Amino acid sequence: QVQLVESGGGSVQAGGSLSLSCAASGLGNSNIRRYYCMAWFRQAPGKEREGVATIHGDGSTTYAESVKGRFTISQDNANDTLYLEMNVLKPEDTAMYYCAADRPRYCNRGIYNYWGQGTKVTVSS
Repeated sequence: QVQLVESGGGSVQAGGSLSLSCAASGLGNSNIRRYYCMAWFRQAPGKEREGVATIHGDGSTTYAESVKGRFTISQDNANDTLYLEMNVLKPEDTAMYYCAADRPRYCNRGIYNYWGQGTKVTVSS
């Protein structure tokens, strides 16, 4: 059973930084796990969920235009942990942030079946 547990959210002033973590379990052995996509999504109140950053099985990363140059996604395969380093935060980054994962045949089509419960990030001006 896949489980994703986020942590690290909180409140920060604009211009500040936060780091999010997502502890993953149940993704299978390392030969399976390494092919998974791992991603961060966010959903602000009254808005649709949007992709923030993705790290693919080959290690390549993609970012939403709104966070490029400010956010960095990374993973520690030894500990099955996904990270999101967020710098120069803006009030518009305020949202619930979710970790997601899935196998390439799904995530390469933008489909994620495994989700965490979310962690809240609030950026004040």
